Amino acid sequence: MNRSVRRIAGLTLALLCLSTGWPATSAGAHPAKPTKKSAVVLPAATSAKPKQDSAIVLPGATSAEGIARGAGNTFYAGDLFAGDIYRGDVRRKTAELFIDAPTGRMALGMKADLPHKLLFVAGGFTGHAYVYDIRTRATVADYTFGPANGSVVNDVTLVPGGAWFTDSVQPKLYFVPVDASGHPGPFTTLTVTGPAAALTGDFNLNGIAATPNGKTLIVAHTANAALYTVDPKTGASALIAGVSVPNVDGIVLRGHRLWAVQNTSNQISRFTLNAGFSSGTLEKVITSPLFEVPTTAALFGDTLAAVNAKFDTGIPPTATQYEVVLVRA
Repeated sequence: MNRSVRRIAGLTLALLCLSTGWPATSAGAHPAKPTKKSAVVLPAATSAKPKQDSAIVLPGATSAEGIARGAGNTFYAGDLFAGDIYRGDVRRKTAELFIDAPTGRMALGMKADLPHKLLFVAGGFTGHAYVYDIRTRATVADYTFGPANGSVVNDVTLVPGGAWFTDSVQPKLYFVPVDASGHPGPFTTLTVTGPAAALTGDFNLNGIAATPNGKTLIVAHTANAALYTVDPKTGASALIAGVSVPNVDGIVLRGHRLWAVQNTSNQISRFTLNAGFSSGTLEKVITSPLFEVPTTAALFGDTLAAVNAKFDTGIPPTATQYEVVLVRA
């Protein structure tokens, strides 16, 4: 791990351990950062339902947290503390290093804007967000939303015209506009009001999703074990009744069905939301013997691809291997 990442990890270690109860370990316990490998050409096929749970190893990763769906069977996953991006295939069950990130970056939640060939990545404790060109792997933009360790840029969702990011220690959402030519512009900040704005724990706003038209945002609030809708114009929030999600992290929305990843609970809960997104009903709790603190997920047809962060080994984690786990959605 590089010096900047060790400093970030060290400053936040006490906070994380207090908030989660996970054992603390030294940031220097990470294995060496992998060297860049050549990219593979991935097929654009439709993912089949998994017959049983399986795992895709992220080779050389020193940590893991975020995942995004790409074209066809392609996924992108991040090395949390190194900031590197992996690209893989859920059908072939392969992955390799795709972007060797500059020193000092982190990679949490991410989303791929396929029409514009952009990958949006939340930068966690750095206070930054990054935009990569998935054709060239180059950095297109580097945004500073807040000060390092004063902002935790945690997750991102796409809407028509741009991307929304959450901040886990401030009641704020950040919007990055993207023009018709695929060029990201200057960001704006939206102050969240109402119940979702409560700073009731060390991690508050976390996962985020949006309706296809972008007129309703849904945010996960880790400390409150709840989901809220947020008006992207005003910042006003409202509780989604009937939904209890302890340890909620990333969320996935398809139509009125929502999956909530519950990290240290080692489960993903599936809900049906009503027409107005004001209440939800639990449909299913997804568990797997392969889960080891899943944090975020991406949906491929009837398959969920969830990242094992392995925070049960410490913060930063000290596992020798990190995976993307495939389960029935």
